[in-house]
Amino acid sequence: MTLSIPGLPPLHWTGTEGRAEVDEAAGTLTLHAEAGVDWTNDAAGGPQQHAATALAFIAPDGDFIVSARVVVEGERSTFDAGAIALWRDRDHWAKVCNEFSPQGESMVVSVVTDRYSDDCNSAVFDESGVFLRAARIGSSVAFHSSDDGERWDFVRVFRFAPAAEPLSIGFLAQAPLGDGCWASFSDIVYAETTLTDLRDGR
Repeated sequence: MTLSIPGLPPLHWTGTEGRAEVDEAAGTLTLHAEAGVDWTNDAAGGPQQHAATALAFIAPDGDFIVSARVVVEGERSTFDAGAIALWRDRDHWAKVCNEFSPQGESMVVSVVTDRYSDDCNSAVFDESGVFLRAARIGSSVAFHSSDDGERWDFVRVFRFAPAAEPLSIGFLAQAPLGDGCWASFSDIVYAETTLTDLRDGR
């Protein structure tokens, strides 16, 4: 099934076809994560997991910004998440998530993978949703989060250099320890522009 969202390039699944609902009038995407799915390349060398699938588009050659308000609906389980995700291959990917912590809190979590995953917890937030943003600047990518989509808090910056393989950027739902979850993405913004200051709140 072909899915489209106004303002975004054509979409594809990075893995097997997943479950998604699109409200084109509202510009809202809802993804379903099956039980037990995730992306992780264990830093300690344990088994990799790539059973989750992102709905994504091929990134342009230049700089870009993608943001959305991310909500995980209903009762939550540990590590379930909705995320903005970048995928090149099984050893090179990244995601910034609205994730449910073992302490029962909604938290901004980011994972950057270059063979092995570097996992970092960031802000805890009280609301059900949070705005997340990924911006490519040359050979690097920056992640930000926001309560309102106006003032942005810096999460991290990392190198994600161009390569022969295309880069996909899009939206991911995961439920590694639970029975599944629904993640919704609204207020989606995509622009082929350069973020000039990573720490000025804009």
